[in-house]
Amino acid sequence: MGESNWITEPFRYLQDPHLVARFQDICGVRGTFSRTEADRTRSHNNGACHHHINGENEKGSENGGEVPGRSRSSTVKPLRRNSLTGDAGQEFLIENRFLYYLFTFGTELGNELFYITFFPFVIWNLDAFVGRRLIMVWVWVMYLGQCTKDVIGWPRPASPPVVKVEMFYNSEYSMPSTHAMSGTAIPFSLFFMTYGRWEYPFTLGFSLALCWCLLVCVSRIYMGMHSVLDVMVGVLYSVFILLFFLPALDKIDGFNLTCRYAPLIIISLHLGLGLFSFTLDTWSTSRGDTAQILGTGAGVALASHVNNYLGLLPDPTPDQLPFIMPALSVGLAGTAMLRLVLGVLVLMATRALMKAITIPLVCRVFGVPSGDVRKARQHMEVELPYRYIVYGAVGFNVLFLVPLLFSYMQLS
Repeated sequence: MGESNWITEPFRYLQDPHLVARFQDICGVRGTFSRTEADRTRSHNNGACHHHINGENEKGSENGGEVPGRSRSSTVKPLRRNSLTGDAGQEFLIENRFLYYLFTFGTELGNELFYITFFPFVIWNLDAFVGRRLIMVWVWVMYLGQCTKDVIGWPRPASPPVVKVEMFYNSEYSMPSTHAMSGTAIPFSLFFMTYGRWEYPFTLGFSLALCWCLLVCVSRIYMGMHSVLDVMVGVLYSVFILLFFLPALDKIDGFNLTCRYAPLIIISLHLGLGLFSFTLDTWSTSRGDTAQILGTGAGVALASHVNNYLGLLPDPTPDQLPFIMPALSVGLAGTAMLRLVLGVLVLMATRALMKAITIPLVCRVFGVPSGDVRKARQHMEVELPYRYIVYGAVGFNVLFLVPLLFSYMQLS
C-alpha cells in the first residue's frame, strides 16, 4: 500500500489544481473568489495534496483580489467566451502585465488564428515542401491528442482555486494538453525538416524550437487550462508520435503526390477518422476542432496531388540544396507581407463563403432547424460535413489556389 502511494503521489501532486493556482499567484494573477468558494474548494480538492501549497495563495484567492501594497493591478475578463456555453467567466486581477501579454501570445501559438497565418506563411514565403509536411505532422498529432482527451475524460483544473484566464476551451477535457502537443510537434518538426535543407546554425534552430515549446507549455498553466501533469504528458506524447511519424513522412508524402487513387483514399481516410472521433463522447468544442483539423489536412493533401499532376510548385532537386537564407531587405519583407495579406484574405473569404453555403445546405439535407446556428452545429450530421467541407476548401486553397494566384500576379 505504501509503495502504491509512493508511485501515485507525484502524479497526484502534478495534477493538483493548487499547484496551478500557486504558479498563477507567483505570476501575479489574482482571482476574485469569495471566501465561501475558496473554503469549499479546499474541502473538496483532489487528493491529499494540500500540504504542498502554502497559505499565501489561499489568502490571495480569498481576499477578492485585493493585494495590499500592489497598486498597479488591473481587472480584466478571461480571454474569449466559452464557445460551448457562452460563459464569459469571472473577473480577475493582473499584477504583472508583461507576463500576461507574454503568455497570451504563447497560448495563441496553439489557436486557429496562428494556424491560419503561420502554415500559409511557411508555404508561400519559405518552403512549400516543408509546409505541407508540417501540416501532415500537425494533423496527426492534434487528431491523436483530441481523441485521447475524450477517451481519458479528465476535467480541467478546478476553479477555484485556479483562475480561468482563458475560457474558450474550458468545456473540453484536459488530459493531455493538445496545446503542449502542437507546441512541441510544430517547432521541433520544423527544425528537423529544415536543418540541413537550409543553412543555419544548429544551436540557433534548436534553441528557438525549445523556447517556442516552453512558452506554449507554460502559458497553458498560466491560463489555468491545464495541470502540470497534462502539459508534461502532452509533450511526451507528442515526442512519442514524432518518433514514429517523422520517419514515415517520405512514404506518406510520396503516396499523396503520385498514387492515382490518392484523392479517394485521402478523402475517405480523413472523413472516416472524423466519424470515429464524433462517436467518442457527447458534443464539445473538440468535435468541431477535430473535424476542422482533418478537413484542413485533407485539403492540403489533395492540393499537393493536384499540384504534382499539373506540374505546379515542383519540389527542388537535390543539387539545389541546401538553401541559403536571403539577406533581409525592405523589398523582401514587403513582398512577403503582401503575399501573406493577400493570401489570408483569400482564405478568409473562402471560409466565409463556404460557411454561408454549407451550413444551411447541410441543415436542409438532414432536416435540422438552422435558425440557431450554434445549436444546429452541435448536431454531428451538421458539424462534421460543415467543418470538413469548409476547412477542406481552405486547406486546398492554401496550397493550390493562392500560389496559382501569386504566379498570375508575378508574386511567386
